[in-house]
Amino acid sequence: MGSWFQKYLLEGQQLDEKHVEKINNFPSDPSFSDYILIKYRKFVAVLIPLVLIHAIWWATAIRHDFFPWYKDYWHMPVTMIVGALISGMTAEGAGAVAFPVMTLILHLAPSIARDFSLMIQSVGMMAAMVCVVFMKVKFEVRAVIFGILGAIPGFIFGVHYIDPLFSGPQKKMMFVSIWTAFAFALGLLNAQKKRSTFVKIPEFYGWKALVLFITGIVGGVFDAFAGSGIDICMFSIVTLLFRVSEKTATPTTMILKGIVSAFGFWYRGVMMGDISDVAWKYFTCTIPVVATMAPVGSFLGSHLHRQVIAALIYVLEAASMIGFLLTKPGWLLIVTSCMFVYYFFLFDLSTSKCYSNNHLRRICILHNNFQDRGIATPTNRGKASGRGKSNAYLKNGNDEIALYCSCRHGYL
Repeated sequence: MGSWFQKYLLEGQQLDEKHVEKINNFPSDPSFSDYILIKYRKFVAVLIPLVLIHAIWWATAIRHDFFPWYKDYWHMPVTMIVGALISGMTAEGAGAVAFPVMTLILHLAPSIARDFSLMIQSVGMMAAMVCVVFMKVKFEVRAVIFGILGAIPGFIFGVHYIDPLFSGPQKKMMFVSIWTAFAFALGLLNAQKKRSTFVKIPEFYGWKALVLFITGIVGGVFDAFAGSGIDICMFSIVTLLFRVSEKTATPTTMILKGIVSAFGFWYRGVMMGDISDVAWKYFTCTIPVVATMAPVGSFLGSHLHRQVIAALIYVLEAASMIGFLLTKPGWLLIVTSCMFVYYFFLFDLSTSKCYSNNHLRRICILHNNFQDRGIATPTNRGKASGRGKSNAYLKNGNDEIALYCSCRHGYL
């Protein structure tokens, strides 16, 4: 039991190499800054956004007396105790919890749920982002950059031209279906024992930048009608197509989601100026909750094993689908939802298979090249050399060779 707990719940953080070196070479006579910036950095990272946001909110709340609003708007602060914690721990933003609760349980309009999701994520995910960056947790910078470049025009296009095309029930159905399909695909992928994963996207070429950019556009469109989408779109492409570990993909999508949500909040509030009063009041009452729970969730999530993070996603999507079915949607919506789940599942699965096959061929070539050059790999060390043997060893040692090539020789 102790070893299971240690492996899955206390695996440890995946930190920047330079910061790891500082931790390993901690001064024998440390200064105050050494304690703050090295030894206790991860605890300080949680406190920075928490204290700053709370100070601003409490000063404003006392001045304008927000407290009577809790009598009628307590639902989302209570929901976000769990929602913000999960958003900090996983690739799912708080909108993944807020949107189904507000539309399926509170029966609010999807536009209100969308606006609230963007607003609250601009606080919670940005707080989690500060925590991640200050803790020096590894994330995929290129996915963030190209994702933002695509998500901003995608959001603007989606909020003006895509959002008006669908009814409220259709938006709920699409939201639940797309996320459920991804959960199925991720579960099937993680069923593969010793699946090879990478700390960052290997062999970053121009076509991969284009894929990230297009993913950003699609995610921005989803954000435009559901307040959530760029996170799961980028997470699915990074993990399924490029085989990046969930421990890297989670902080990556967290940072991306925080920035895109802040833009979406600004665009809806300033450029369009039609955010509902209900969304504003729910947002105001929920700020102190997400300012606390999102950084804490980010801290806890950075220590979890990648399969625990994936398991949390499975549970959330199962709950969302059950919630959707409990609203007793019409048969047409149910059939359409099943079709969405099926086709998006096929897309996610084919995406993962596509890269897996290409990746295996690449490893075969590298493995044979290493043998020709006399470089030992995990599958040819102490075994007969020659091309006839390499492919058989590769089928049994795919993940070992991939990690070996990636980490030791820098070819992947």
